[in-house]
Amino acid sequence: MSPGGPLAGLRVIELAGLAPSPFACMVLADLGADVLRVDRPAHRRGEGRIEALPGGPLQRGRRAVQLDLRDTADVADLLRLVTAADVLVEGFRPGVAERLGVGPEVCLERNPGLVYARLTGWGQDGPLAGAAGHDIDFIALAGALQPIGPAGAPPVAPLNLLGDFAGGGMLLVIGVLAALHERGRSGRGQVVDASMVDGAALLTAFLHGLPDGQPWDAPRGSNLLDGGAPFYATYQAADGGYVAVGALEPAFYAMLLEGLGLAGEFLPGQYDVSGWPRLRERFAAVFATRARDEWAAVFAGTDACVAPVLAPGEAPFHPHNAARGVFVEVEGSLQPAPAPRFSRTPADPPSPAPSEPDDLAAALAAWDA
Repeated sequence: MSPGGPLAGLRVIELAGLAPSPFACMVLADLGADVLRVDRPAHRRGEGRIEALPGGPLQRGRRAVQLDLRDTADVADLLRLVTAADVLVEGFRPGVAERLGVGPEVCLERNPGLVYARLTGWGQDGPLAGAAGHDIDFIALAGALQPIGPAGAPPVAPLNLLGDFAGGGMLLVIGVLAALHERGRSGRGQVVDASMVDGAALLTAFLHGLPDGQPWDAPRGSNLLDGGAPFYATYQAADGGYVAVGALEPAFYAMLLEGLGLAGEFLPGQYDVSGWPRLRERFAAVFATRARDEWAAVFAGTDACVAPVLAPGEAPFHPHNAARGVFVEVEGSLQPAPAPRFSRTPADPPSPAPSEPDDLAAALAAWDA
């Protein structure tokens, strides 16, 4: 919808789905693409599946129409839109789009330049392709869940950030942009198969490149970046808030000790693993003497790599985020701003989610379909 941004003029059909595909289409819309969401009619919602939440950031920046893809006339209207589109995004289980008559073979026959982007948990093939699942299942199979969590406790699901949004939605955006770039040379579209298992596994690449090629198989909570190191961990402050410490480099670690008032105390060496319990104990005791924001003030302007742990509702008001405009107001609600940023073709402020479906005839006319 937005005329600004580097993707201005790109036409995207979004077959409405859950979190990862709306997120991907939000990113495309934020960057200027004209995204048209195809919703199921109201009388067909709730038919055995969770529905996407109405409104909100994941739905912003596009128009919407209602089509019943079990109706041949509505399928014909969708295929008319396909002829004028650059990208189609769908998040059905494998085979569903084909059964509805809007699979890639049909769509690419209508529009050979179409990028047909498919987003699933398990992928379009493989033994689990047709199985149900959610973020936690996909990151579990990818090896991305097991390393997360405290020592001696079960793995902790990182919300649905790794599978749905990073491993799924963001991977789909990368795939779409890569396919569009290739289309600029060949003039031909293709199918993009984005799987949350694939994407979550890709996010663990550095764990598979450790010394001697050994994967990250040490007990959870005892490694350098999973909370095992006392200088890369979180600590509770006197007011119940938390601070995050990431003082990996010796120079930064020295600044951490200085700010904590421990520079002159005899302590184990930073990378003496046997001394980590002692360091953690001392750090915890000192951090517990002041409030979270007091510690933020103590470390302000230093390279000790200490930051307050903010709740989502607090993040927009941190001075850095406010100065940089990391969050924007959309119809009275604060939402993450479009990212990344561009010097010549900046993205326009996002428009709100559609409150009512657009007239189908008007949508077809707007795309000359």
